[in-house]
Amino acid sequence: MAGAGRFFEDFIVGDVIRHATPRTVTQGDVALNQALYGNRFVVQSSDAFARAVGYPRSPVDDLITFHVVFGKTVPDVSLNAFANLGYAAGRFLRPVYPGDTLVSTSEVIGVRPTSKGDAGVVWVKTSGKRSDGAAVLEYVRWVLVRMQGGRPVQDTVVPDLPAAVDPANLGAACPRIDLSKWDDAEAGSTRRFDDYQVGEKIDHVDGMTVEEAEHQLATRLWQNTAKVHFDAFAQKSSKIGKRLVYGGHVISLARSLSYNGLENAFHVAGINGGRHVAPIFAGDTLYAWSEILDKQPLPGRTDVGALRVRTTGFKNHAPGDFPRSGEDGKDHAAVVLDLDLWLLLPR
Repeated sequence: MAGAGRFFEDFIVGDVIRHATPRTVTQGDVALNQALYGNRFVVQSSDAFARAVGYPRSPVDDLITFHVVFGKTVPDVSLNAFANLGYAAGRFLRPVYPGDTLVSTSEVIGVRPTSKGDAGVVWVKTSGKRSDGAAVLEYVRWVLVRMQGGRPVQDTVVPDLPAAVDPANLGAACPRIDLSKWDDAEAGSTRRFDDYQVGEKIDHVDGMTVEEAEHQLATRLWQNTAKVHFDAFAQKSSKIGKRLVYGGHVISLARSLSYNGLENAFHVAGINGGRHVAPIFAGDTLYAWSEILDKQPLPGRTDVGALRVRTTGFKNHAPGDFPRSGEDGKDHAAVVLDLDLWLLLPR
């Protein structure tokens, strides 16, 4: 059957999947990303600002890179998935600019059948590269994939993943920054790396309501072909009964909301971990808050430092009381996203 995708039985640890359809990132992607999410981080918004501080021009939003690389993997990894479960060991390895062409490959690094015997968890390590071979992104994700049935499955292999990306490995995410040209007024805040404290909580205040047309447009834009996002007729017979919003759409919305309070956090440099705690649907309103978990200087860099930030996305719940995800073994009913990032800020 054309386009049937891989089932759990098809994933063998050690297999390397070369994903189809290289994708050239364009200014159109930048404009649509802006229209969908409202990103206001200055380095990605202003060529003049970016050139002044050390870039040849504005790089694209880091999550454009993530979406493009991720989208390539869906037909081969998660077309038959029940859910995308989590992320770890993510590093943004260099800026991406309009005109760059990105390709993706994934290695299967773990498999584990579920006790029900109708599905299994698959871990893949995905690498995104420019067409010239330069690496731009790597990350691990794991998905719950349907079994087709009637075929043998591989023995369980669970990969050993780091709790966090070593901050010593984050410096390649951006060029050296000329701090004398960093204009706090244009960036939107005077708060830099040294002004944040571990344990600080930030209410990002604003909310965004997810619209049906927007999340459908976004999912097509990133060439994500997962059935659960598109086929309303088929999803009527699913456990949930309707289409799910692409988890990456929720990540980008939360990142955009985080500008309020993290205005100078201009680069996502690492993904320590992440969970899509609960689904989000068209009509839901997303809010976000963040906690500073750690702050680290980068070896050999006096221009930028790395904040470890845990961002919680929650829906249909008044902001201000910091709904929590997972520390007591239970998630607050409103929480939909739990994301642990390294962000770069000027010093």
